[in-house]
Amino acid sequence: MMKVEAEVSLYPLTEESLEHPVMDFSDVLKSHGCEVEIGPMSSIVKGESPQVFEALRLGYEQAAQKSGCVLIIKACNVCPL
Repeated sequence: MMKVEAEVSLYPLTEESLEHPVMDFSDVLKSHGCEVEIGPMSSIVKGESPQVFEALRLGYEQAAQKSGCVLIIKACNVCPL
């Protein structure tokens, strides 16, 4: 398996507060075994490639069902892991 590190930014467009949507998104990632570091502008997600991308898909789908949103992903397989 290939390890990846991704920088992700979730922007809920129709929510007044960003905290709850971002924390809910992070909880989905963590529940799928990803390591998550939340920063002020983006989060770092680490794990095995299939695990990370499946968790990102599920997290995005959950966020999109609650609010219009944008998800930006930059993924790397050679970043410091």
